[in-house]
Amino acid sequence: MTAVTADALRFDHRIIGEMVKASSVVLDVGCGTGDLLEYLVQEKGVSGSGVEISEEAIYSCVEKGLSVSHGDIDSGLREYPDKFFDYVIFNQTMQQVQKPCDAIGEALRIGKKVIVGFPNFCFVTARFQIFFAGHVPITPSLPYSWFDTPNLHFLSIKDFERFCGQQAIRIEKKLFTSGNHRVRVFPNLFAQNGIFQLSR
Repeated sequence: MTAVTADALRFDHRIIGEMVKASSVVLDVGCGTGDLLEYLVQEKGVSGSGVEISEEAIYSCVEKGLSVSHGDIDSGLREYPDKFFDYVIFNQTMQQVQKPCDAIGEALRIGKKVIVGFPNFCFVTARFQIFFAGHVPITPSLPYSWFDTPNLHFLSIKDFERFCGQQAIRIEKKLFTSGNHRVRVFPNLFAQNGIFQLSR
């Protein structure tokens, strides 16, 4: 197995890797082809598993030696006991679930901490495309046309912060990115992605 280094990771994966403590028990929900999970297992020594709906992506995970089960995010967490995981990761998947409120609630039930990463629909480029061009935006974080997007929910950083307040969810950390750098000012305008660490 080829070693995975932080430098080879996607930038949001690198940030999530920094948030996860070594030797933790981790569930990566919607883990895709397992790049982040592979890094956490190899470099952080986590006991990691994943949930993924795409059979093709699962094959890629298995080739990497990862433990990944086939499951739907909306219903695939019910089998786990309370606080079984140190971290449950929802990265770039929350906007695709049928019922995000239920999914986050289940994640907070089974995980001591939950890390959520999502594209910011109110990123400045998206705003310009809506206002000046008059069409649904296409950005690096939202690269799909309206007719083939897997996204069901379009949210902003402010929307998610408001949601957490309404649901009495504690935001322990929040980091914002655009391309390969962190955004520290006016993230709802200038960040392509938000990454939050939550607990209850």
